[in-house]
Amino acid sequence: MPAISTVDGLAQLSFLIQGALERRAAEHDLSLIQTRLLGVLRDRRPTMQELAKLLGLDKSSVTGLIDRAERRGLVTRVPSPTDRRSSLVVLTDRARELGAGVAAGFESDVTAMLGVLPSRDRADLTELVGRLLVAHAAAHGVDLLDTLGSPE
Repeated sequence: MPAISTVDGLAQLSFLIQGALERRAAEHDLSLIQTRLLGVLRDRRPTMQELAKLLGLDKSSVTGLIDRAERRGLVTRVPSPTDRRSSLVVLTDRARELGAGVAAGFESDVTAMLGVLPSRDRADLTELVGRLLVAHAAAHGVDLLDTLGSPE
């Protein structure tokens, strides 16, 4: 088998993964960015500014995203207990159900995709991906392991 460069391989893998996630999101009438929002909020209650940082978007884009999600009944804004000037973004029960449905299907797709690898390779891949993502986030001032408060 011809060797695939790291860059080409990661690019092609990202297309496969994004495609699977988009298909699962569409099954639940969600866009990819709405799905990302549900994933970020499933274990966090961030402010709008924190959410912008977590999603890698500017604050005005996040405001529009949250306005649309709120109209769909996916999120609510609650007053911050520590800063009266800001509010926290919280998932609704409906959004949690939608997110769980997308996640279950997506996990099934990725598990099937990775099923061709021996278990040791899957474990190594999991560790490498985790280290890479945590390091990248930290370099951009985001702590992936900080949940910014637990959901109610």
